[in-house]
Amino acid sequence: MQIDFKKDILPHLIGISVFYLVVLLYFSPIVFDGKIIFQYDILQWEGAAKEILDHRADTGEEALWASRMFSGMPAYLVSFEVPGDITNSLTKIITLGLPHPINSLFFGMVAMYILLLSFKVRSEFAIPGAIAFAFNTFHLISLDAGHNAKIWAICLIPLILAGIHLSMQRKYLLGLALFAFGMMLQLKFNHLQITYYTLWIVLFYGVGELSYAIKQKAIPDFGKAVGILSLGLLLAIGANMSRFMTVLEYSPFSTRGPSNITSSTSAGSGLDKDYAFNWSQGKLETLTLLVPYLYGGGSTEQLPDDSATEQALRTNGVDPAQTREFVKNARTYWGDQPGTGGPIYGGAIMVFLFVIGLLYAPRKEKSVFLGITLFSILLAWGKNLEWFNYLLFDYLPGYNKFRAVTMAFSMTLFAIPVMGSIGLEQLFKSTAIKKINTNLLIALGTTAGLAAFFWLFAGMFSFRAAIDTNFPNWLADALMEDRKSLLRSSALKTVIFILLAGGLIFAALKKKISTQFAGLALAIILVIDLWGINRRYLGEEAMQYSPSEQFFAPSPADEKILRDKDYYRVLNIDNPFNEARTSYYHHSIGGYHGAKMKRYQELIENVLGIEIQDFVQKAQDGTFDWQGLKALNMLNAKYILAGRGENAVFLNPEANGHGWFPQNVQGVITNDDEIIQVSNMDTKTVATVNEQEYGEQAAGSGTVQLIQRGPNELVYKVQADIAGLVVFSEIYYPKGWIATINGNESPIIRANYLLRGLQVPQGSHEVIFSFEPKVYYNTKTLVVIFQYLIALLLVGSIAFTVYTLKKGT
Repeated sequence: MQIDFKKDILPHLIGISVFYLVVLLYFSPIVFDGKIIFQYDILQWEGAAKEILDHRADTGEEALWASRMFSGMPAYLVSFEVPGDITNSLTKIITLGLPHPINSLFFGMVAMYILLLSFKVRSEFAIPGAIAFAFNTFHLISLDAGHNAKIWAICLIPLILAGIHLSMQRKYLLGLALFAFGMMLQLKFNHLQITYYTLWIVLFYGVGELSYAIKQKAIPDFGKAVGILSLGLLLAIGANMSRFMTVLEYSPFSTRGPSNITSSTSAGSGLDKDYAFNWSQGKLETLTLLVPYLYGGGSTEQLPDDSATEQALRTNGVDPAQTREFVKNARTYWGDQPGTGGPIYGGAIMVFLFVIGLLYAPRKEKSVFLGITLFSILLAWGKNLEWFNYLLFDYLPGYNKFRAVTMAFSMTLFAIPVMGSIGLEQLFKSTAIKKINTNLLIALGTTAGLAAFFWLFAGMFSFRAAIDTNFPNWLADALMEDRKSLLRSSALKTVIFILLAGGLIFAALKKKISTQFAGLALAIILVIDLWGINRRYLGEEAMQYSPSEQFFAPSPADEKILRDKDYYRVLNIDNPFNEARTSYYHHSIGGYHGAKMKRYQELIENVLGIEIQDFVQKAQDGTFDWQGLKALNMLNAKYILAGRGENAVFLNPEANGHGWFPQNVQGVITNDDEIIQVSNMDTKTVATVNEQEYGEQAAGSGTVQLIQRGPNELVYKVQADIAGLVVFSEIYYPKGWIATINGNESPIIRANYLLRGLQVPQGSHEVIFSFEPKVYYNTKTLVVIFQYLIALLLVGSIAFTVYTLKKGT
């Protein structure tokens, strides 16, 4: 069989070209002018990863220990690569050279397009579905925030499901290749929460396929597909074995692991429940899927000219400059969340098509994708549906490791375009003309009708936000009026876009226009709709030339500290445990990471936070209580940073240094006792050791000198006048660190709750700490082998598919 270019190739070229153009035009300042998105989280990541990136560039080796934040932690979740890894090159190829991170959106469209084709949706209907999936506001707002790995992980979900679906359709080789490739990349981007949601999507789909297989008496085929996909999963895990194993090893010691002390606010394993459910979406707020400004949009929005708020500010004599600033960043959001970057909106047109899918999609697909949609919405409601979500949090394996439950909408925004596109395809295959007209009216009535109701009866809402109590009544009333105007304007636009989509579909059904024209026209108005909303959150002003140069420009304070060439740590008292700019130049007491070490977090909560607060209060009164910084001194906090000016740098004369011989070693038997001791004792002269774990430890005397340092190795010269315990100002981590004394390995002791200790014999010695995690070194070669196997499998499966098409088999 000859391949027909016009029928078999051209539609797909058009689709890929459309996807490329959408990304190219929207992000033209990035593609053509070399700008990048100002992403706060990425800038923080850059600060955290600076030491690792520099070490990799300078030596070609991996810095497996990140010593510049939280006084040191494993680097696995900061920046991690395996020598010979080909996944970065593969992503460049499959995204046609588009720059990171916007290449994720292009690939998301391509992946969804492939999935919809696998469900036999014609090309012209798959294109708008693919655009709606990747170009939704949730993705653009997330990119603006710097959640690049999350968006890549989401955009790979369609490819993963396409591989599974093709395998279930007995296209085993191509299905295996797409599934293995998609899973390999998703695991590489290492966003466990999205992978967890992917698992739920696969489970819903799998249950649907199993039910169908039972009815069709096709259990052997189902089992064969599952077996082949299991092989693909093993290949994907193998291609990420180093990353997977290191994170798995670290997890129990991170904030996701169990508490070490009974006094902790979260004594169990996982996150605190209030923290995990802090961002829970209101039930009615879910309708922002249809009417984006139902709840005011983002936490702050720019109001139109001559808004009620602007008029009220002018009437009450507010300074014009203050008026402009307030109107530009008006507090419009009035939903249940503490704040939001913007509405979760995937296009009113696609919600309209989703309703058509409910009416026309095959029963199996309808059950699967409706189930995914409803389940994900229930998850996103979080604490607003306590009986359901708290039960899952307490008993569902792994679920208590995640926060920001609104992220579950990634499943909703995946399922809606799939159901909508399948429904549209089935609508055009239907022959019941009278029923078609009725069903179109039902779909229009439930979507455009609901939006029209909001437009007409917007006054039934209160539009009152918690923040309004901070404003005078005249200003709060004006804000509420503007919130109502935003809702009505948004609802009217929703009505218009849905009516346009309905008109195109009706005209195509009546043969007035071609389905190709209707599909491309749907894609165009969908882009216009989403483009207008997305520009409010990720516009050209967010794309800048080298924002990191400005963000990390050394301040006079940085330059003053950098004159000191010794090894020390810096405490930035301005939000120290949620910023990583300090880590760009200095070894920081603080940092910015969602999975710091558990013991360090416990020290922050029980000791460091109190010490810092007490120190600042006394300093404001003119007293610098350096001796009161007992834990900070043992962490070698030599400098306190209180601003960007040179005079904002304070030298701590009581910092303990790199290592020391305590005069007294106090034995403790519980972690609770030990952390209390750390907060009260003079850490320079006294040390604590858990005797149940390490037995009694003798005190000695002598000197410690650091003579060489790197992220993976520290070399000391220790002169022990009396043999005994040396405490090193380095964070204890039980997996991978090896200590040698004159070349002979010696066991590392945990001292002072989270520091390293070593029993050193009398005399002069060279002590070396080297970080050599076995899980990394034992798996890195296998990772590269598995990656090449998957790449060869993908190329081979595509070649075989093309060959079979030519042969007509």
